[in-house]
Order: sequence, then structure tokens, then C-alpha cells
Amino acid sequence: MIDTHAHLDLCDDGDAAVARARDAGVTRILTVGTGPSAAGQDAALGHAQRHAGVDAVLGIHPHEAGTATDGDLGELRRLQAHDGAVAVGETGLDYFRDYAPHGAQRELFRRTLELAAALAKPVVVHSRAADDDTAELLEPFEGTVVLHCFSSPPLLDVAVERGYYVSFAGNVTYPKAEELRAAARAVPADRLLAETDAPYLAPQPLRGRPNEPAHVVHTLHALAAARGEDPAELERRIEANAVRAFGLS
Repeated sequence: MIDTHAHLDLCDDGDAAVARARDAGVTRILTVGTGPSAAGQDAALGHAQRHAGVDAVLGIHPHEAGTATDGDLGELRRLQAHDGAVAVGETGLDYFRDYAPHGAQRELFRRTLELAAALAKPVVVHSRAADDDTAELLEPFEGTVVLHCFSSPPLLDVAVERGYYVSFAGNVTYPKAEELRAAARAVPADRLLAETDAPYLAPQPLRGRPNEPAHVVHTLHALAAARGEDPAELERRIEANAVRAFGLS
């Protein structure tokens, strides 16, 4: 099983979390390091270098758009040259928390998409309460798009039409999340992914506790139940989707 989006640097002990994930059958993890400083990005690369089966996704979170500089983007480009860096992100727009001006978020997102295009790498997108602007800014991008922690059903038609990958996190297990489960049923089989977004969004059986990659199995089972599919078969398909989306070996 693969967890396509975790923040190991934000877990209490990322190395121990990797070990517990392996015990649970989660043998691959994409750990996401965000800026604007390089500390989180360096930490993600460190996990990728220490652990077989761990790769890094590096970006600048939209919450940081108000303080990100040209130098931060230059450092991100430099770090993307590391072998362990497989994608750009997470990047995007968050008008729900509103921690950065919308204009600054859009400009950072646009420039990050340009970087991903120049590097021919997939982009991992965070979008909350910003469906229209997210769709508009992604429209000219011709590379691989992963909509992480999908929680925007109005974006689903755009995602399906454009062939984006759609990744679901622990919130798809919540009793009131029927709209998300309906979206999961509608995602084409070859575009479905699963993640934890650890240490956030622990699945329902563990809700209220810190999340970690081992818990992605709960998301898998919720997706299988929603789609009426065999969990083992869905696990194989999700891993194949992730290998294709992120160019994993």
C-alpha cells in the first residue's frame, strides 16, 4: 500500500512512523515538505534519503504565499534537482483559512505551475474554497495534476474531464462525508489515489488522534466500500496509479 501524501516532518517521530507504516503493510510513502523556508523541504528530502520506499514532494504552501520570495522559489528549484524529489507541491489556493492575500496565492500558484512545467514534474494541488480560481489557473498546465485531500466536489467534473488524479484522505471515512464518498465513486478507476495528510485528518476509527501513514489502510477500506470494490484489488490499482502519476520506480 502507498500513502501518497504525508508530512513526516510534522509527525512526532517521522522515522518511527515509517517503521509503523511498514508493519501495517504501507511500504511506500510520499512525504511532503513545504516552505517558504527550506527547512521543511530539507526534512522531507532527509526522510527520502534515509528510508527505502519514501520519496519527497517539495513546494511552498499557499498559506505562505504572503511571505514567499523569489529566493524561496529559486531554492525550491534547486532542491527539486535531488533524486528523491518526485513532484512539486503542495501548492495551490486556500481561501478558507485565508492566511495569505488571494492575489499573492494566485501569483505563487502560477509561478509554481511554471516551475513544474519547466521540470516536467507532476504538481500536487491544495484547493479549499477556491474552486473557480483553481480550475482557471490549472487550465493551461499540461502536466500531471494531483488534487490532494480532495474536498471540493464542484471541482470533480473539471478533474474528470482533464484527467487529473484525485486523492482522498481520512475525511472520506467520516460519517457525514457522503458527498466525498459520492465523489470517490465518480472518479475513474485509473485516476484514484489515497493518502493520510498525516499528521492531520485521522480516519474515523482514530479521529482526534495524530494521523500517520499506517492509517491510510482505513481510507483504502472506506474507498473500497464506497465503490463496491475488493480492497485488495483497489490497493493494487491505487499503487499502480501512484507509480504512473509520480513516475515512481
